[in-house]
Amino acid sequence: MDVVINGESRQVADDADLAAVLAEFGVPERGVAVAVDGAVVPRASWPGTELRPGAAIEVLTAVQGG
Repeated sequence: MDVVINGESRQVADDADLAAVLAEFGVPERGVAVAVDGAVVPRASWPGTELRPGAAIEVLTAVQGG
């Protein structure tokens, strides 16, 4: 199925959950926040979060600056 990760269309397995998709594309498990279709998904819920075709996944990383 097709999903959109940070604005880029990606092909993933039809039965892939959020954790599998993030691992497949090298997203680290720490230091990121993830939203699916505009709703933040807690890290503990990544493995059970099913995706639908066309789901918009946003991966945000924390940036420090001064």
